[in-house]
Amino acid sequence: MEVVLGHLPEGTAEYVERLLAGEDLGDAGVEVRIVGRRRSKLGDHRGPGPGRSAHRITLNEDLNPYAFLTTLLHEIAHALTWERHERHRRRHARRVLPHGPQWKGEFGRILLPVVRERLLPTDVTAALARYLRDPRAATCSDRGLVVALARYDSPDPCRVRVEEIPLGAAFRIEGGRQFLKGPKLRSRYRCFDARTGAEYRIHALFHVEPCAADPAAVTPRRRA
Repeated sequence: MEVVLGHLPEGTAEYVERLLAGEDLGDAGVEVRIVGRRRSKLGDHRGPGPGRSAHRITLNEDLNPYAFLTTLLHEIAHALTWERHERHRRRHARRVLPHGPQWKGEFGRILLPVVRERLLPTDVTAALARYLRDPRAATCSDRGLVVALARYDSPDPCRVRVEEIPLGAAFRIEGGRQFLKGPKLRSRYRCFDARTGAEYRIHALFHVEPCAADPAAVTPRRRA
């Protein structure tokens, strides 16, 4: 718990401790682990199962305090949903959707005190208040919340969001693959692999590294 508290915003530790120690999470409680950076997710939850009596939550170590708290509450809501709707579910009953109305209700319930008590900066509180109207599966799908939380990340002058790059400009993702940015389609951009011309849909908020266009870039040809 001491490790977790070190990642939380000032003034929120007591509330988080109460949540994690609450009876609603069952007798076995919750095991929280801080892990290395993952590109595909900020955190996850696993309910009790064979060989594991407690809920297990993992969180990325590189999250700023406000993103850490938001992600932790997101995963605690999964644990609460599991306890209320999955633990005693009959064998052949329909499974609860991971981010269905039950999860939305739990997440909204435990997020509301943070918003109401104004425990976070004004811009983050306002973004969370808007997000509360319809919580989504991933906080990274809500542009307003992503932008508000990102203001408190450690600055990285080499990386920008895809939406900040001019159309037709080149960029690299982790691993070194280079793409050319195309037009926007809803929340994603049509982007083309500079080597193969294959088309990919890349989220507007994805962080990438701008670079000079590869002279050998091929003509865009298809979606992958």
